[in-house]
Order: sequence, then structure tokens, then C-alpha cells
Amino acid sequence: MKRKLVFATNNAHKLDEVREVVKDNFEILSLKDIGCYEDIAEPGETLQENALIKARYVKEKYGYDSFGDDTGLEVEALDGAPGVYSARYAGEGHDAKANMKKLLENLKGIENRKACFRSVIALILDGKEYLFEGRIDGAIIEEEKGSAGFGYDPIFMPDGYNETFAELGMDVKNNISHRALAVKKLCEFLKGI
Repeated sequence: MKRKLVFATNNAHKLDEVREVVKDNFEILSLKDIGCYEDIAEPGETLQENALIKARYVKEKYGYDSFGDDTGLEVEALDGAPGVYSARYAGEGHDAKANMKKLLENLKGIENRKACFRSVIALILDGKEYLFEGRIDGAIIEEEKGSAGFGYDPIFMPDGYNETFAELGMDVKNNISHRALAVKKLCEFLKGI
């Protein structure tokens, strides 16, 4: 029997990515699957804090072992911004187009376009907390390219590739992305239990 874990997210894209990486090892339940329709606040100042807030919320309110994640795009020339504020960089609306537009405007005329995506997963299992991190380095290109993916994918080109995440498609992205790397670490840990 597969072990059930709740992924503390309402983001269907993230859920699909994680389910694809995990495949048949675990049954990943969404917040909707457990009847949680609240939007869990993310007031933390780090990715780790926000990931833990989400996982703890599910454990405390619903009793399920769970994991939460937080992801940030960190741009070197902007001192790591947008970072923990990536989803709401252009305002609370979580508008990906507006976020990309603001980032591109802030990078106008700047040669250093190095960036990385970091994902942190916080797992609460059997009363203990664990953290897993995935990171992929790359650069911010000057205009959107591609239609797959979500968020900043059309302007992020990972090192070693000549296409953006949005051009590479979900199969490639799900093998190399920051979230995929963090989820693989999570799965390796769970397999060892």
C-alpha cells in the first residue's frame, strides 16, 4: 500500500510536477483532496520558513503527514531578488506576466544575468521535520520564449541548455528543475525509511 502524503499547495502546476517525479512511489494528496480550501499565508522571510509554515499548517489542522515547498528565483545582479517574494514580485496578485515584466525592467542594461531557482521542501513525518533543497543555475534572457511551464519559465535558461524552461517542455524540466531535484531528495529519503 502506498504511503499517503499531503502536498501543501493549491498550485496545480506544482502538484502535477511533483506527482510526475514521484510516480508510483507515493500517493500525493492535494489540499483540495483533504478538504483544505484555505490559502495558507507565507509570511516567512526565507524559503525554509515558508515551506515549514505550510507543512505545519496541514499537520496541525488536518493531522496528515505533509510537505510544503517554497521556491524562489534569485538573480545575482539584484542581490538575490525576487527570492522569497518571487510569486508576488509585482504585487499580491501572483501575476506571472507582471512578475516577468518587472524583472526584465529591473535588469534592463545590466550585463550580469546570472540567476538560480531554489526550491526548499519541508517534510513533517512521524513528528519530525526535514528539509530538502534543489537548485538549478542559469540566466535570465531578455524576452519571453516558449509556452510550456509557468511562472518565470519563459525567461529562465538553465546552464547547459540553449532553451528556456518554457521551451524545453515538462519532460525535460521535470528531470532537471530545482523542484525535481528537491523532490528526488525527498523521495530518496522516504525510500530509506
